[in-house]
Amino acid sequence: MATHIRKPTVITAAGNKPKLIEEFIGRVNSKTDSLSIARMKSPGGWVEPGQTPDFDEYTVVLAGMLRVTTEEGVSDVRAGEAIITPKHKWVQYSTPEASGAEYIAVCLPAFSPDTVHRDDTK
Repeated sequence: MATHIRKPTVITAAGNKPKLIEEFIGRVNSKTDSLSIARMKSPGGWVEPGQTPDFDEYTVVLAGMLRVTTEEGVSDVRAGEAIITPKHKWVQYSTPEASGAEYIAVCLPAFSPDTVHRDDTK
């Protein structure tokens, strides 16, 4: 049977500024742990702690620019572009431009606070 997702669940975001996370499919909204799909809206100047997640993340930028910093370097991913970040590799996301960014994130398996492994921010 098909599952119709009528609306997302807003998830609390990490970072220095408020960021909107709307989970359409995932552990919270659809009780799906095999993958998650969420729309993100990050303000300009937003940055989150680095992380070493237990999931691959596939990101498509819809508007603005998302900066993706890894141990290998920095990628500025702009509207109409995408990036894949592999599990078990350190990554940090930010939106340094004034306009911020809107993007879709797909995590495989689904995002979980227990499997994201954020850097210690103390």
